[in-house]
Parts: sequence; structure tokens; C-alpha cells
Amino acid sequence: MNTSFRKTLIASAIAVLSLGVGNTAFAADTVAQDLIEARQESQIWTTFALSPYLRANDLKVAVDNGKATLSGTVEEGVNKDLARQIALGVSGVTSVDNQIVVKPEYVAPPSTERRYGEVIDDATITSSVKSKLGWSKYTNGLTTDVDTNRGNVKLTGTADSEAAKSLASQLTMNTRGVASVDNQLVVVAPKATIVDKTKAVTTEAGHDVADGWISTKVKSTLLYSSNVDGSDIKVDTKNGVVTLSGRVDTGAERALAIELAKNVRGVKSVQSKGLKV
Repeated sequence: MNTSFRKTLIASAIAVLSLGVGNTAFAADTVAQDLIEARQESQIWTTFALSPYLRANDLKVAVDNGKATLSGTVEEGVNKDLARQIALGVSGVTSVDNQIVVKPEYVAPPSTERRYGEVIDDATITSSVKSKLGWSKYTNGLTTDVDTNRGNVKLTGTADSEAAKSLASQLTMNTRGVASVDNQLVVVAPKATIVDKTKAVTTEAGHDVADGWISTKVKSTLLYSSNVDGSDIKVDTKNGVVTLSGRVDTGAERALAIELAKNVRGVKSVQSKGLKV
């Protein structure tokens, strides 16, 4: 909540206390209505900011007694209608005065700072990349910090081999929403002793990752991918063996889905006869 809005609420509360008993209920109702309208305006504006079709436009929202007034400029009429439908979808909004102007040649003014929707997108990308790197059986040696700015991802930290560093770039670039990857990982050879290595192998051999966990991570990895339509792929796992079924558009997409599944920690093999092009 911003400072000016908080001051307004405080002032309203003081006004309620200073009124006579006969007017207190009316004043309290007024404050409650103001809060409802502020919430409605915030909900509409936030949805605009998250929409890839509306976020770049300088749109304004005002709500009064269930009527939302929209203003600003968009490039296409469909975007104006989208804004109206979003406003009508908010609880308590019963009508919309859509004053948004359509200008076919309109170009949103450039912004030096990331817009709200871009910040959310970048946070989602960062989380997705971290998850994929954490689930991979080949990137266990990574100590990675992920920073995303407008889809451009920077990886910093260490990797235990050039192969792990390269795979980190591939997994990141294949993540939905990523525009570029700046891989600044430093390769540092592990200094494990023979005893450490023996212990690690023994632990790995004696530990089976839960099938449910594997299925969830494989499915999530496919959904995060920008080059695989994971929603059309079914994933089943039994004793570490993953079975993929469903349909994909191309042979390349099929091959990538199989490779991504093999990459998840705990996967022993991948059966893909049921995955059709």
C-alpha cells in the first residue's frame, strides 16, 4: 500500500471518529466502499500489467460504484476490447466506460525501468532455470546464481566441468521466455578424495529417487521448455524408467523431449514408443 493511500485511510478513520453517532455508519460505509473500489482498480491494473497485449500501454483505471472507467491508448481494437473484458471480470464491476483510444500507428513510450509484468516474467524465468538446473543429474556440481533482466539470463558461480557448464547454457536457453544467456560460470575441478568418490557412488547406487518425484520433475521440465509442448505429453515412471506418450509436432521436438527426460535426476532410462509425431 502506498503512503498517500495509507494517509487517506487514516484521515478517513479520523473523520469517522469525529462524526456524530448518527453519521458514523454512513462514514464507515463510505470508507468501506473506497477500499472496495481501490481493490477493484488494483486488480484490473495488475491484470493489464501482466497481459502481454496490454502491459506496454499506459492505461489508467478508475472505479466508482461498480462502474470502471478505462483510458489510455492501444494499437488495436482487439486490445481495447480485451481491456473491457478484463474489467468486467472483476467482482463487483457491473459496467465499463471504455475511453481507450485506438491508434494503429501507436508505439508505447520506451521505459528505462522494467515494467511490473516484465519483473514478474523475469522472476518466473529465474525460478524455472534454477529448478531445471537443480533437477538435472548432470549439473549436481553447479553452484549457480541466476539473474534475469527482460529475458536475458546471466549465470554466475562454479561448475565442475566444461560439459556441466555447457549443459547449463542449453537448459537455460531452452527455458520459456529466455532471450539470451550470459554464462559466466567458472569451471573448478572437484577435489574429492578416493574415499569421497567411493562414498558418493555407494550412496547413489543405494538411493532410488521416488517415481512420483521423477514424473513431476520431468513434466515440469517439459512445460518450462520453449521448444516442447509439454501439455500434450503424458509422463509415467516405474522404478526409475520413464515412459513418454502423446503427440508432438516434429521429430526434433520428440528428440528434445526424450533428452530432457533423460536429464532429470533419478531417471534410469526413457521409453518413448508411445510418443508420436
